[in-house]
Amino acid sequence: MAEVLGFPPSFVFGAATAAYQIEGAWDEEGKGPSIWDVFTHTRGHISDRSTGDVASDHFHRVAEDARLIRELGLDAYRFSVSWPRVVPDGRGPSNSAGIAFYDRLVDALLEAGVTPYVTLFHWDLPAALQEQLGGFTNRECARHFADFAGRVALALGDRVSHFITLNEPQIFTMMGHAAGVHAPGLRRPWLYLKVLHNLMLAHGLAAQAVKSARPEAKVGITLNLIPVHPREDTPSDRLAAELGDALFNRVCLDPLFRGRYPDRLLHILGRFSPEVQAGDMETIGTQLDFLGINNYSRIRAYHAWWVPFLRMWFSGLDIAEKEYELDGVQYTAVGWEVYPESIYQVLTRDPADYGHLPLYVTENGAAFEDRVEDGAVHDRKRVAYLQAYLQKVQQAILAGADVRGYFVWSLLDDFEWSSGLSKRYGLIHIDYRTQHRIIKDSGIWYRDLIGAQAHRAHRTRPIQESGAPSTSSASSRSTR
Repeated sequence: MAEVLGFPPSFVFGAATAAYQIEGAWDEEGKGPSIWDVFTHTRGHISDRSTGDVASDHFHRVAEDARLIRELGLDAYRFSVSWPRVVPDGRGPSNSAGIAFYDRLVDALLEAGVTPYVTLFHWDLPAALQEQLGGFTNRECARHFADFAGRVALALGDRVSHFITLNEPQIFTMMGHAAGVHAPGLRRPWLYLKVLHNLMLAHGLAAQAVKSARPEAKVGITLNLIPVHPREDTPSDRLAAELGDALFNRVCLDPLFRGRYPDRLLHILGRFSPEVQAGDMETIGTQLDFLGINNYSRIRAYHAWWVPFLRMWFSGLDIAEKEYELDGVQYTAVGWEVYPESIYQVLTRDPADYGHLPLYVTENGAAFEDRVEDGAVHDRKRVAYLQAYLQKVQQAILAGADVRGYFVWSLLDDFEWSSGLSKRYGLIHIDYRTQHRIIKDSGIWYRDLIGAQAHRAHRTRPIQESGAPSTSSASSRSTR
């Protein structure tokens, strides 16, 4: 048992998902296709040839999943609203059946005593906007997103207090428009900052739309923030780390909170810099109520990997470090280094970089090779991972970081983008043939941690070590 500082009494413990990754029902009840429907229906894009057509079948299992959320004792649940489920063509009439689905979900959460946190864009752009406008290569798309955001706020804002405009805009842009390994599958690295700027503009307009519809709402954005370390202590690797921080982190933080893009990045990109119009930066800098941070690991930068980007041949694969694994270091099933210090480093970054906003860890988790044994999933590595990262969150709070909550990625095993259904992050295991659900040991451990926090909020308490989740409700592991 490792003694660690207890969390603040109001600290929020939750779990997160995204619409395309869990909902399924890709063409049911009036939903329009998304760019991920198009992308996955084209052979060769997904490593295991799966799609999100069914995924975790959450659309048909809302009541069951709400019961599981209650059983886990979560304070909050972060989910995303599918734009093409609510507005099938991305603009034009709303789909009442789509809105009704999210009404049912929100009501089920509230009945379970769980606070909903709603993400408005988690990468599933309506395919019609991609086909007709070029998606976010066209700044007009930002206006349509703001209109959608306002509709959702009007529909759900009487019961939802926290809205997140975008999830990881820089990752969506890099992987989908430069590397081409995510939807919409473009390999046009020269578009990186142009598309990202349009997304940041969409964020600002959406934040304004939500506040206009629901002035009392709390609005934020979620960014994937990654500590970038030089692989070796050399001038060239230190320069690579500096540029990597600008490329991955400051490229969003600076326009949000400093009113500009990183000077070094603009200087290097030259004519490939974003097309900033009058008033854009003021819109992007619309006052927020909180910042969501996703973190899983770090990047060890070396001078070779950023040269392809400067030559406009950037590929997302160039930042993969599988061939540079460190001896004695654990890696997840997707090849990411287990480095708990990363979450401490991003949470304790200069508060001015974050606009002095309250922080939420909106995603943190790991994929491991889970197996069902005797009706249970003994995912000890995931328990150890969550324990180690949560200890670092606690240390960040002790160091003065204003961290208000933590959301595990993810609630359910899901469709993990280009990895398909082969990589499992969930607290809850899903048999994709039967949709049978089993709460993993990590889910039981997390439930017990939340329960201990509720009872000992003002005391120093142990976080239970990874080998011993409670077995007090073994009969509740499995549900159909």
